[in-house]
Amino acid sequence: MPPRNETELLDQTIELAMLNRWAVCHFRPARTRTGWRTAIQGHIGFPDLVLARGGAVLFRELKGPKGALSPEQRDWARQIDPAWGTPAVAGGAHRIHSTFDLWRPSDWTDLIVPTLTARTS
Repeated sequence: MPPRNETELLDQTIELAMLNRWAVCHFRPARTRTGWRTAIQGHIGFPDLVLARGGAVLFRELKGPKGALSPEQRDWARQIDPAWGTPAVAGGAHRIHSTFDLWRPSDWTDLIVPTLTARTS
């Protein structure tokens, strides 16, 4: 069943990636006295997932159906993939092969599953 929200998208993406021998990294937040925090050193906005397999490294930000990128996440996207978000490369095959991308539950069947299950050369 396709994911319905960001939490399901994260869990199902990690599971599918690991089944297809991708190395996966995700930083989980922890509850502190002052609220939820993700311990990092450096710039905020780092993508939700880093996936690596066969020399390919993918950075993916996950959002629910209506979630939007923060300005800091947009900065990371442009640093990772300077062409990201430009109309000429925003769709089609570029999305499958881009270093950075935004994935939503609606991308599950047509984008995420093909990307994570594609054979490597």
